[in-house]
Amino acid sequence: MLRFLNDFSSVRTIKKVFSFLPSAFSKNVFYLLPFAFYLSACSMNPNYQKPGLTYLQGEWRQDSVPAQKRLVTYSLYDIKFSCDSFVMKISTVSKINYGADTCMNKGHWNEYIRGTYSQKQDTLHLKGEFCNANLSYKDEKTCFRFGDYEEFFKVKQTADSLIQFISTSNVIPIQTRLVKRTSCIPKPL
Repeated sequence: MLRFLNDFSSVRTIKKVFSFLPSAFSKNVFYLLPFAFYLSACSMNPNYQKPGLTYLQGEWRQDSVPAQKRLVTYSLYDIKFSCDSFVMKISTVSKINYGADTCMNKGHWNEYIRGTYSQKQDTLHLKGEFCNANLSYKDEKTCFRFGDYEEFFKVKQTADSLIQFISTSNVIPIQTRLVKRTSCIPKPL
């Protein structure tokens, strides 16, 4: 510090070095302030649901499975698409008792899934989580599957009210018929 003071002969010089005079940098910062306030007001998350796919909007039901009577276990699907969201009910029938009857209900049980979907070309991607019948969070201490759900389906629309979902993880296709057509009314997130 003494060496620094010896280099400057007067206190006036020291004040000049440490003063905050407007420079080119501080003037440019002043012009960027409105832009900074604009960015701070932005939100990256959407406030409403996305519209989803028009042809899927509504309730779809699978009535039967090919060779259903010969299968030991099979599942029937009810899917409701609303904007970019879906709710799926999987009704399983089994002739084999896999576990406690409180869960199996004599070979008939339901599982529920909620989440969002997207489609690229002919592949539908469903991503969500297992939930209770009232769509509340499903605890791991309950019956059957819990946690995340993710599935890819090849979609074939055979008629205006018939769609076939071919799962990439299951050999039995899901042939659904339109039960009720709805339109997307985006809800706040």
